[in-house]
Amino acid sequence: MAQSTEGLKNRVEKLSTPLDPEAEQTEVGNYFVANYPPFSFWTPEHVRAIDDVLEQPAPTDTNLGVYFHIPFCRKRCHFCYFRVYTDKNAGEINEYLDAGIREFERYAKKPYLAGRKPQFVYFGGGTPSYLSVSQLQDLTNRMKDLFPWDETEEVAFEAEPGTLTEKKLEALRDIGVTRLSLGIENFDDHILELNGRAHRSREAYRALGFAKTLGFDQVNIDLIAGMMDETVENWQKCVDIAIEQEPDCVTIYQMEIPYNTTIFKEMKEAGKITAPVADWPTKREWVDWAFNRFEEAGYTVSSAYTVVKNPETTKFVYRDSLWEGADLLSAGVASFGHFGGVHYQNQADVGPYTSELEKGGLPIFRAYPTDPDERFIREFVLQLKLGKTSLSYFEKKYGVKPAERFSAQLKQLNEQGYMSVDGDTITVSREGLLQVDRLLHGFFLDHHRDARYT
Repeated sequence: MAQSTEGLKNRVEKLSTPLDPEAEQTEVGNYFVANYPPFSFWTPEHVRAIDDVLEQPAPTDTNLGVYFHIPFCRKRCHFCYFRVYTDKNAGEINEYLDAGIREFERYAKKPYLAGRKPQFVYFGGGTPSYLSVSQLQDLTNRMKDLFPWDETEEVAFEAEPGTLTEKKLEALRDIGVTRLSLGIENFDDHILELNGRAHRSREAYRALGFAKTLGFDQVNIDLIAGMMDETVENWQKCVDIAIEQEPDCVTIYQMEIPYNTTIFKEMKEAGKITAPVADWPTKREWVDWAFNRFEEAGYTVSSAYTVVKNPETTKFVYRDSLWEGADLLSAGVASFGHFGGVHYQNQADVGPYTSELEKGGLPIFRAYPTDPDERFIREFVLQLKLGKTSLSYFEKKYGVKPAERFSAQLKQLNEQGYMSVDGDTITVSREGLLQVDRLLHGFFLDHHRDARYT
């Protein structure tokens, strides 16, 4: 049986003594490890490295993913740190989509990408579902002409429930979307309003009802643990509602407060360093409770953030492929991609982004060429988020033995109960998974370890 609300409160109190100060209160910073090396090391001086890779012949042993950033929203969430716009009209949106297609056209002509078909396609934002049916159909038809989807294993699409109608969901299915991810975050209207979400619970239930009848391969629900004003009772209710809805998978994030968020601006004005959200021990305990509850309902914990109903049929192609070194053609304002081990990010505002395309170039702002050791570390730390990874995989691909390279770190983490090595496998314990992003920095190169908040 799932533990009671009182039992969860007691457990949080008992386990709330952190290993170090950063593990206690939620302060400002990006704790989530999305890539390596950290973004603060990417610079405009390295942009030429991307040009050099694009002129090379296309690889035959590397998968390709395609990402497009759609930066439009009905409303900016108070915890959002992505590049989004809430004031663009239909004409401006169409101009942006045209610019995105011009960017894809430039890439399609490069030797490194010419003729390659994507293994996966991902639409993120912002709110991709903010687009109209006609805009979505026109955009995807033009993308398919440049990078055909006939061999694509997954088309993932992020959606805000309040922007979805049955007609739009039908269009998404017909376009080829296989993985529909609903950014619900919470099922309580007060929590949604206080945190700046545009939708309300009624719209979430409606979107789920439509989506489940339309035959998508996967329907995912996003939840966030530790939102402003959230309580143990609310969290448990959200988890139980999510289980009742029977999604194919659920993604659970622990609330963090990056620098360019509304919450941070209010904290700065008030002279506060602690965010008005749950502390880290509490969030970890809430996610642990949720994982246990989902497991009781027949789900499997498949990473530090995800549970799946059926691990045999529910796959995260985009995640697993990227974490094994796939190329990512990423288009759109502020988007991140990489080719042949060279990371890049596009211009972060629409003006400079479209201006570069009008000049006939690519709208890349900064880049970072990795060496083999950095590529090894990147894959190693990202795959640890899965909870289990193979040592021989890295020895075969990079000629590195992680158990020897990181013997001191692994010994310490084993003594703390976070990770263990058994034969060919490194396993991350539940307690380790719950704070894996904090632990991963121990595997970074020394000069990269102080950049986690940049």
